[in-house]
Amino acid sequence: MSESSTEHVSLKDLPRKQRRVLGVLLEKAFTVPEQYPLTLKAATTGCNQKNNRDPVSNYDEDDVLETLNQLQERGLIGCLHTEGGRTERYRHYMRHKTPLNEQQLAIMTELMLRGKQQLGELRTRASRMVGIDSQEDLRRELQSLMDAGLVRANGPLDRRGIEVDHDLYPRSENHEPLATYSVDDSDAVTSRPASPPQQMSRPAVPEVLVSNASNERFTNLESMIRELRDELASVRSEFQTLQNSFEDLRRQLGG
Repeated sequence: MSESSTEHVSLKDLPRKQRRVLGVLLEKAFTVPEQYPLTLKAATTGCNQKNNRDPVSNYDEDDVLETLNQLQERGLIGCLHTEGGRTERYRHYMRHKTPLNEQQLAIMTELMLRGKQQLGELRTRASRMVGIDSQEDLRRELQSLMDAGLVRANGPLDRRGIEVDHDLYPRSENHEPLATYSVDDSDAVTSRPASPPQQMSRPAVPEVLVSNASNERFTNLESMIRELRDELASVRSEFQTLQNSFEDLRRQLGG
C-alpha cells in the first residue's frame, strides 16, 4: 500500500447503504470520469442499476442523500457546487483518506458492489476500472488488503475456487458467510491414507480426471458468459448515466 501523510479514515463498520453509495462513486469515477462527480440523481441511478450489483437495490433520492451526508461526516466523500450553485455533485476522497492504491481501490469497489466473488470473476470486473495484468497481481493486492483487515477469504488465495469478500460489515449486520473451503481432488488424493493394492480401482482414476476437466471447462464457460453479460449491462448503465447528466444540463440551460 502507498504511504501518505494524510490522516486516514477507517473503512470498517460501513453499513450496507454506505458501501453501495461509496462503491458507486468509486466505480463512476473510474469508468465515466467525464460524468463525475455525480449528481444526487446519477448516484441514485447508479445505486439501483441492475448489473454489477448484488443485491439489487431500490433506494430513493432521500435514502441516497441521507447516506451521502453520513459518508461526508465520516470524511470519505465531499460535496461540490457547480457554477451558480444550482446543482450539488458528490465525489469520493478514497485516494486521500485511505492508503489504497488504484488496483486495491478497484478491488474494494467490486467487492462493495457485488459482495463475495471468485478470483477470476473479481479480476475481470475490477479490470474494467484499472488494469490487473495477472492472477498473481490480483493475489498480491488481495493479500495486502487481507493484511489490512479489509478483505477475507475462505482459504489460501492460490487454491482454485476460493472466494473473497470485503470485511467492512458492521457487527450488527447479518451477512452471508463465505462458503467453507474444501480441498480439490488433487489435494484430497495426497491427503488420503494409502489403500491396499487389491482395493485400488484403475478405471476410477481417468473417470475422475475427465469429470474434473469437464466441470472446470463448464465453470469457465459459465463465468465468461456472466462476464460478457455484465460488460453489456455496464455499457447500458453508463449510457443511461450520460443521458441523465445531459438531461440535467439541458434543464439548467433552459432554466
